[in-house]
Amino acid sequence: QVQLVESGGGSVQAGGSLRLSCAASGRTFSSYAMGWFRQAPGKEREWVATISASGGVTYADSVRGRFTISRDNAKNTVYLQMNSLKPEDTAVYYCASDSNGMEVYTNAKYWGQGTQVTVSS
Repeated sequence: QVQLVESGGGSVQAGGSLRLSCAASGRTFSSYAMGWFRQAPGKEREWVATISASGGVTYADSVRGRFTISRDNAKNTVYLQMNSLKPEDTAVYYCASDSNGMEVYTNAKYWGQGTQVTVSS
């Protein structure tokens, strides 16, 4: 059974930083792409970043240059380093994964429970 558990959320002032972690279990972590998504109140869930099994990374335009996704296969963990945070980054952040090594979409099979990030101005 695949499980994803996020941690690291919290409240921060605009311009600050947070690092989210997502610990995975239940299958060979290194074989699969991992993604971060977020959902703000009243809005649809949106994709933030993806890291493939081979380490290739892609970002949404809204976070490129401020957020960094990385993975530690020895720890079965994916990270999202968030710098220069803005109030519009306030959302519940989710990690997700599916059954391939390249992409993670909003219809991914596996999701964490989410962690709240609140950025005040």
